[in-house]
Amino acid sequence: MDAVVGWLLAPVMLALLALVALSLWELGLAIGERSGGIRGLVEADRRDRLASRARRAIDRADLLARIGPMLGLMGTLIPLGPGLAALASGHLDVLAQAVTVAFNTTVLGLSIGILGYLLGRLRRRWYDAAMAQLERRAQ
Repeated sequence: MDAVVGWLLAPVMLALLALVALSLWELGLAIGERSGGIRGLVEADRRDRLASRARRAIDRADLLARIGPMLGLMGTLIPLGPGLAALASGHLDVLAQAVTVAFNTTVLGLSIGILGYLLGRLRRRWYDAAMAQLERRAQ
């Protein structure tokens, strides 16, 4: 079982790096939404388009907020098993490397989660305000 779990470390690290890139992409999209993308849909009275865009954007942010910390935790726990075994054998350099990987993946996972959470909260506020504005306009 140790070998199977050990094989997961590389995919977890690659997934974390991919989520970092996706987080930065989402941050850029959020800046675009705030600086005029949402306003353009409100001015064009595109309620259906606004609702579908909001749903997709918020779902992506929620995915980042949930998956990032989970992968960070996996990246923390996977190298600690071999690191602790190396400690028992007196190989402190292997333990030091395992702890370094564990801390790095934890920080990446939490950073992704924080950014995803913030983007989700901001987007909910922005899109709710835009939908309320469209509803007031319709009355």
